Amino acid sequence: MQSHLPPQHRALLLRERGADLQLETLPTPQPTLGTAVCRVLEAGVLSYHREIYNGKRTYPFPTPIIGGYSSIGRIVAVGEDATTLTPGQLVWIDCVIRGRDDPSNQFLFGIHDGMTDGSRKLSRDVWRNGSFSEFVKAPLENCIALDEVRLCQELGYSVRDLVYLGHLLVPFGGLRDIKLQPGETVVICPATGGFGGAGVHVAAAMGARVIAMGRNDKELARLKAHVGKGLPSATIETVKMSGDEIADTAALRAFGNIDAVLDLAPPAAAESTHLKSAVSALRYEGRCSLMGYVAQPIVNWQFMARNLSLRGKLMYERNDILLFVQMLERGLLPRSPDFVETMSFGLGDWKQAFDAAAEFTGIGRIVSISP
Repeated sequence: MQSHLPPQHRALLLRERGADLQLETLPTPQPTLGTAVCRVLEAGVLSYHREIYNGKRTYPFPTPIIGGYSSIGRIVAVGEDATTLTPGQLVWIDCVIRGRDDPSNQFLFGIHDGMTDGSRKLSRDVWRNGSFSEFVKAPLENCIALDEVRLCQELGYSVRDLVYLGHLLVPFGGLRDIKLQPGETVVICPATGGFGGAGVHVAAAMGARVIAMGRNDKELARLKAHVGKGLPSATIETVKMSGDEIADTAALRAFGNIDAVLDLAPPAAAESTHLKSAVSALRYEGRCSLMGYVAQPIVNWQFMARNLSLRGKLMYERNDILLFVQMLERGLLPRSPDFVETMSFGLGDWKQAFDAAAEFTGIGRIVSISP
């Protein structure tokens, strides 16, 4: 289709792991069959983005690479086979790429090339680049149309607010995977980080009672107050993680039957006993979703004797995105300003953006780069 793309655009390019990102002028990506090219409006920044690119987190990815991951953008041009996406639409540009002929070949563009030969091939040869750029090319199926009138006019969200989808979708994928139901009780652990805090938001919006576990009393109190303002009918309990497995299990059991656990532990918490405590507190036939880093053995005779279910989950499915966007458009999540606080930086200020993202964490806080 006819497009109005400039011949060049600016992007943050990483030439080799451990080097600084460089703001460079590069050829603008062009639409081909099965793809869309979008103007990036706001690109999400992870709290650990610096650690990915400096090599502290040993994520595999090809170089050179344009940094970034998911973003909010506006379609500028689409391939000839597009049937519903059109230029001008506001879209969520999702970083989770799956092989069209084998979806088990999955990876995250801009940050991780996956675990299979197929995912590494796709990342290396086709979809390596993230969204720290003025324009990004993505598969049609990764561009999720957003009802701009409903979200930004009727519900009052800003385009920048919508970058919070990058945090909210991850726990939603795990909670959907273990079939969390309204009225059930779920433990979110740890809950004081960005993804754990988002998990509390999501579980409450799904109608569950939430028990949030964390080490930081102040952040647990902020979490409970934040959800209470945006979702006044939500039931949020908190448990401070003591490091004593038996004591933490007892603290959880004091709330009665627990139906499910969602674990989103970062690498630094892989040796923590919190997950063993949460699993020990599950009711008979309870469920657990593992989405974080676990170095503790949690499957034992008690696990089998109580008919517990354990599922690992990487990110989320495309249908999860579609359903969550419907929830957001129906007004089931908090409205602005009780939804999310935002900070944004230009492409040239990426170092400040990375610094801010490392500190501005927890429920309802995001940092973005606005090209």
